[in-house]
Amino acid sequence: MADYDQTSLVLGTAGHIDHGKSSLVMALTGTNPDRLVEEKKRGITIELGFARLDLGDGRSMGVVDVPGHEKFVRQMIAGSTGIDVALLVIAADDGIMPQTLEHVAVLQTLGVPTCVVALSKIDLCEPEWTEMVAEDIHEFLASTPYADAPIIPVSTRTGEGVEDVRAALAEASLHATALHRDFGMRQPVDRVFTIKGAGTVITGTLWSGTVKPGDTVQILPSGRRCRIRSVQMHDKPVDIATSGNRVALNLVDVKTDEVRPGDFLATPDLIEPTTRFDAHFTYLDTAKSGKPLETGVRMHVAHGTKEVLGRVLLADRREKLMPGESCYVQVRLEEPLPVSLGDRFIVRTYSPVFVAGGGQILQAHPRASSNLNEERVVLDALVVGDRQKAAHLLLEQRETPLQAEDLAWKFGIDAESARLLLEAEKDAKSARLIGGTWYVSPSALRHCISVIEAKLLEFHAVDRTKPGLPKEELRQKCFTAMDPACFDALIDEAILAKAAVVAGGLVGHPTAQGAAQQVERDAADALLALLSSYALTPPPLSELAAEAKVDIALARRALARLREEGSVYRVSSELFYENAAVEACRKAIAEKLRSGGEGTIAGLKDAMGGISRKYAVPLLEAFDAEGFTVRDGDARKLRE
Repeated sequence: MADYDQTSLVLGTAGHIDHGKSSLVMALTGTNPDRLVEEKKRGITIELGFARLDLGDGRSMGVVDVPGHEKFVRQMIAGSTGIDVALLVIAADDGIMPQTLEHVAVLQTLGVPTCVVALSKIDLCEPEWTEMVAEDIHEFLASTPYADAPIIPVSTRTGEGVEDVRAALAEASLHATALHRDFGMRQPVDRVFTIKGAGTVITGTLWSGTVKPGDTVQILPSGRRCRIRSVQMHDKPVDIATSGNRVALNLVDVKTDEVRPGDFLATPDLIEPTTRFDAHFTYLDTAKSGKPLETGVRMHVAHGTKEVLGRVLLADRREKLMPGESCYVQVRLEEPLPVSLGDRFIVRTYSPVFVAGGGQILQAHPRASSNLNEERVVLDALVVGDRQKAAHLLLEQRETPLQAEDLAWKFGIDAESARLLLEAEKDAKSARLIGGTWYVSPSALRHCISVIEAKLLEFHAVDRTKPGLPKEELRQKCFTAMDPACFDALIDEAILAKAAVVAGGLVGHPTAQGAAQQVERDAADALLALLSSYALTPPPLSELAAEAKVDIALARRALARLREEGSVYRVSSELFYENAAVEACRKAIAEKLRSGGEGTIAGLKDAMGGISRKYAVPLLEAFDAEGFTVRDGDARKLRE
């Protein structure tokens, strides 16, 4: 028995028009799934109908009764979304019909895992005829995933076989594999209407997660957020709805034209809609044309409860696909869809409209190319459900680090699931965690460090006088599109690998920085010697650098170094004094003012060595700024 709540399974009907699907659902559930007056009057199902099936053993299933008429195949596709068990209804008096073929193709392509066949209207046929039709059905299903499906003769008019169908469904549900359960909240919308006094209500099958009153959800693809006022499952108010159930949600402050059938409701920021996806595709050709599917042909693409136009590009320059064949494809859409890894989709021909095939979505945001190259191995892992291997391969292929959100975006999964995949790679020593949130394979980390080291050596080869360059400038040279936080983490790794050093806010290479530091040291010594000779009358920086035969940029770095060492006193960006001369001047001024001397510039001139106002004024203003002196009119005094 499966390890999930069996009551969360959904049963979906399928079959040709007038083969008795709705009457069988009525017999099984006591509920008429035909919602519309027109449906009841005409005796056909136009839109989706819903009911609840008691399996007779304490369990129950939600039932989606979908249209059978050829004009309503699109609604049938919408109804099949989220189905875990299919009830295929085939009338004994008609046997297999064209829409039967299409509906089985839809169920097969959407990955509905389990099927029960109800051979209906047996009261209209002789037993020998019924047996022959059963044999035809068995032969037809032999080439599908439903080869072992039980075929149950039934008549809703006499009641014969109804309980046998119920028992077969109960048995099938024990072995069904529920889809879309390990994800955040997602619900495709199949109906939108207004209830007086309540507002807008939407219905659909809750694909995954849970939803309760008060939750905030996101309408996709518009991105609008709204709050849930109330929740019903199968027409009953509930405190929380779980995946696999038919759910009605009353939305707060949302107009009916702001959410439409075909939209998704989802946990906010769970999914980003896409206009292309990679998939594994099977060409079924239900029209039996015998013609190949040509790459790039315009088709109808159905996902969830929405159908949009798009093109199917066969991978690796393949031009054609014959009926029954499968391959990887990239689907380019004319409108965005909120797809996720593992989702199923259906493709119908543009005109005339027939189910052409479909498949499983593998990457929600791939690069815009149908040439797979090394991505094929990632798709090979995804198509068999090995997400861990796919994550491992993707890490091996990437030359730069990624975050869980990056993996989630590419595959179309939730960020927590992506994080767990990457953590498993870290635990297996197949990835390193750097900067707290970035994962990188050992080979990619070595590559990144080598790029940083090469750019640093290239930089030093051009100018041996500079100890390094700003981190942002280095990032632009190495990895322009990389997040600065990720690059910071890589610099830390490069430092550990002795491929980089950081000093004074500059990044340099260890082997080159030593030489640059010596050049800077020599420049500093030359500049300090000159400043010492000028005492309190130094020339501006440009003249000082020229006299010392030092580049202006190098002179600034050297003076900054001397300032840190306490050898130089900076008055402005262009005026520097030897610190020893400044200390002597400060001491003389203090003695002068404490002895009652005049604090004007003229009065302090002697204490400052007789220098002119040109040098005295900026120096005294610097003393004021540092709080050594306080100006009072034209005079200065010591700060108390």
